[in-house]
Amino acid sequence: MHRSDLVAFCDDVLASSGSPDYAPNGLQVEGRERIAHIVTGVTACQELIDVAIDLRADAILVHHGFFWKNEPAPIVGMKYRRIAALIKHDINLIAYHLPLDRQPEFGNNAALADQLGLTERRLFGAQELAVAGTLPDSCTVDDLTARLTEVLGRPPLVVGPTNRPLRQIGLCTGGAQDYIGDAAALGLDAYISGEISERTTHVAREEGIVYFAAGHHATERDGVRLLGDRIASQFDVRVTFVDIDNPV
Repeated sequence: MHRSDLVAFCDDVLASSGSPDYAPNGLQVEGRERIAHIVTGVTACQELIDVAIDLRADAILVHHGFFWKNEPAPIVGMKYRRIAALIKHDINLIAYHLPLDRQPEFGNNAALADQLGLTERRLFGAQELAVAGTLPDSCTVDDLTARLTEVLGRPPLVVGPTNRPLRQIGLCTGGAQDYIGDAAALGLDAYISGEISERTTHVAREEGIVYFAAGHHATERDGVRLLGDRIASQFDVRVTFVDIDNPV
């Protein structure tokens, strides 16, 4: 397929136009025009780029790309090495951040909500990015911990009132821990995100809401993988998901 067709498809299915974000969405580094093999992954790290080179991929499609707001502009050091490798091997880098979190069918938040079986879903928080929903049945903190461990492949860190029953759940994958205040204001029993800071423990305790820090990388694998599956099902192109291990 042509590079422009791939970007246009992703822009459309992710509704990326006009969405405020911390980095540019879409084509970030230009490579060859014709694309037969796409490597997908969470983050455009050097290891993922090296795998794509070994696989002779024409494009890399990720959730975390380059050129983040407030980062230093000079292309030196690590940033230079990554971009130089892409240019040398004529590989496109395509990235979608918040549009891939909020995609309502297979985005990161929708995928985790599906895995937990949440129903009666509604959006909340800044840009209505977070999702709240209802579990099929009330469960204990240990039950939800076990379920998250099963679907994400790593145990979450849990803080807050861990002896309460859980039914109303909020979530936003990645680094969205600060939506915990919005979740508490909605009266939710628990809130799930990827990361945790020192302050988050106190918020959970004082607002009476259980917080699950389930891993930034772990909670954001599925959106880009499922986007790749969608591309492969609609176009004559090979897509390979590559999971670069990250314990955070």
